[in-house]
Amino acid sequence: MNEGSNSDGGRLLEAAAVAALGGVFGFAAGSPFGLAGPLSAVAALNGAVSGWRRIYDFGCSNGLVAFTLDSTWAAPMTLASLGSHVLGMLRGRPGYDPSLSTRQNRHVYRRGFVPRRGFAITIGNVVSGAGDTSLARRRRLVTDHENVHVWQARWFGPLYPLLYGGWMLAGGMVGAAVWVVRRRSASLARMVETWGYYLNPFEWWAYSRDGHWPPSGKVAGTGWRRPMVRPLRRP
Repeated sequence: MNEGSNSDGGRLLEAAAVAALGGVFGFAAGSPFGLAGPLSAVAALNGAVSGWRRIYDFGCSNGLVAFTLDSTWAAPMTLASLGSHVLGMLRGRPGYDPSLSTRQNRHVYRRGFVPRRGFAITIGNVVSGAGDTSLARRRRLVTDHENVHVWQARWFGPLYPLLYGGWMLAGGMVGAAVWVVRRRSASLARMVETWGYYLNPFEWWAYSRDGHWPPSGKVAGTGWRRPMVRPLRRP
């Protein structure tokens, strides 16, 4: 697969090869569970789209791991990401951003699925709502924050939405209880958001990696005080 090839012929060849290999991986992963057909189809479709857009960096271990996980363990998240592709294409311009996608093991849409204005969202290997990616801050949001979520979805696979969503639900309930007991100056909505969203370990991880812990939206003095990990160093 020629990383530098921009011709339609080269892209078509890569799409076909990655789709075929993804289908094989998905079939193998799904066979023990009676899901060979569905997982093979998901992995093949992801391979076709991702191969055409040349997102996987097959020249390094990260690209190989990303493709393998997207086609096997993380296939349920990959299935969800296919829906993000549809919404990303339907939203129109400004749309897909190749500069943040090609050989970077992810797809990035400037618009796409945006449930909350001003916030990007990552589903599987698709980042939506990146915004004006000509701005350094929005590019760093993708490379340092949302990319963490891309890999979280890969490593945790089908457990990821359960763990993330479970924390949001339980954390939101704790936030409401804290607000009732302490009657802090912060509103109920902010306290629920702080406990359900900002203190979610997956978000704590991403905001820390982004160098934005604590985030401005978190109620001051609540929850984790130090970053989970060091921020990515900029060259």
